Amino acid sequence: MKRLIIYIHGKGGNAEEANHYRSLFPGSDVIGFDYISQNPWDARDEFSAFYDSYSKGYDEVILIANSIGAFFTMSALSEKNISKALFISPIVNMEKLITDMMRWSKVTEDELQSKKEISTEFGEILSWKYLCYVREHRIEWHVPTCILYGGKDNLTSGETISEFADRIGAVLTVMEDGEHWFHTKEQMQFLDDWVHNSLE
Repeated sequence: MKRLIIYIHGKGGNAEEANHYRSLFPGSDVIGFDYISQNPWDARDEFSAFYDSYSKGYDEVILIANSIGAFFTMSALSEKNISKALFISPIVNMEKLITDMMRWSKVTEDELQSKKEISTEFGEILSWKYLCYVREHRIEWHVPTCILYGGKDNLTSGETISEFADRIGAVLTVMEDGEHWFHTKEQMQFLDDWVHNSLE
């Protein structure tokens, strides 16, 4: 059986992170996706074109996606023939994240609507178009999915991730000492074990 693993990075990441997963999938082709999209409407075209061009000739395609890469994946690839998805610290409720960032920055909806875009002190740009888009395009995801979540994730609450996992029927694994970015030796070992267990 020919199997393809597609790795989709989070913000600030890159396709080379896929190298980490090669040893976890001996006998499979592992590729990373260096997308340029910054929003879900651009991702719909870019992700779909990438998937269509690389998935040909494979019996099975597994996605591993990180943070906002998982959000873009769900926004763009819900209709594709994907065997399984492994999501690491996925952004699963973008509307809530945007409204949380507005609250942190003391920005009201009226303000954002009139200014269209507002820069925050923590480097994110709040966008009225983005907020309206995610409200109008609710995530519908029916691919068998496993989610790895860090108990110290500062972007998504435990309640939000649990609600989402229940809604789509995903298997949720929580590393209590995990963060949004899995990067320490212990966190990466936990992640690797999770990948193995998720595919059994």
